[in-house]
Amino acid sequence: MGKGKTAKAVKRKKNFGEWIKSRDGQRWLVIILFLIVPLTLLLVFTYIPFGKMFQFSFYKMKYIGSRTFVGLDNYIEVFKRKEIFGSLAVSLYYMGGAVVQLALALFFATMMVFKVKGASFFKGAIFFPYLICGIAVGFIFKFFYARGFVLDSILQMFGMNIDNIPYWLQDTGINNISLAATSVWRYTGQNMILFLGAMMSVDTDLYEAASLDGANKWHQFRYIIMPSIKSIIVLNLILSISGSLSAFEPPYVITNGTMGTGTYFVIMNRIAHENQKVGLACAMAIVLLAIIVLCTIAQKVFFKYAFDNGTDDESREAVRRRKRREKKMAGMEKKAARGGVSS
Repeated sequence: MGKGKTAKAVKRKKNFGEWIKSRDGQRWLVIILFLIVPLTLLLVFTYIPFGKMFQFSFYKMKYIGSRTFVGLDNYIEVFKRKEIFGSLAVSLYYMGGAVVQLALALFFATMMVFKVKGASFFKGAIFFPYLICGIAVGFIFKFFYARGFVLDSILQMFGMNIDNIPYWLQDTGINNISLAATSVWRYTGQNMILFLGAMMSVDTDLYEAASLDGANKWHQFRYIIMPSIKSIIVLNLILSISGSLSAFEPPYVITNGTMGTGTYFVIMNRIAHENQKVGLACAMAIVLLAIIVLCTIAQKVFFKYAFDNGTDDESREAVRRRKRREKKMAGMEKKAARGGVSS
């Protein structure tokens, strides 16, 4: 006992120099050194600019010149100006396009899982548009939709009269649909690869067992693939709809936001760079961030209610319906039992 107490008394706390040379100290030193570069980049290029943007949203200012503090006036103007919030209605076209592209991506990915001929070439061809930068995609479709160019020429080859073909970019009833189609063309391949990666993780023995039990391809998709990739579907849908609110490249490059095609980002760019109302544009960016956050939370709450966490076999609503049926059946059994006793 005496020797143990003496050893504890001799043992002293290490100073910083001794600690940094120890195994624990070296480990923490490596962790900190590896974190310094990414955290510095994140701080310098993300958090500090965001903080300055939030600060500028309370000022009436241009890029160069004096600043005047106006408080919440910029935010009030964002909600008062019709062209700003009216541009959010244009995002509905891109949301519709996001749903279409997810449906196509899910369909193509399912085809790839069931081993079709030329699958490698098809995957590369579908994924290739995602590798093209957005500005280039805009210029491609600017000439694709131009009057008398590619799309009109193709339709004329099939016998359509040029006078019966609409102006794809000038007709306000169809121009936003045309622009949303460019996003479908570009992002379908990306979503297909994500779906395909999730589907490849499903055990192939399940398909064989289902086939032996008489399940066709639709049954395999519905009861094996869909439950297995539920989390990826929910994630892609949330990202696609959130991205639709910030659509910029197609309307900016193809139409420059004219003829009712200006999205929220295009209007914000015009206010910031052409009108030099930097404070108002910063307020618009903060409002858009709040809208995207609210939409994301609403989607997550909805999908959590409808699909749980994306991995459970039954949703909460399905569990509730099943419990109601079980309760109803139990009540009917009790009534039947009482009727048998009384008789």
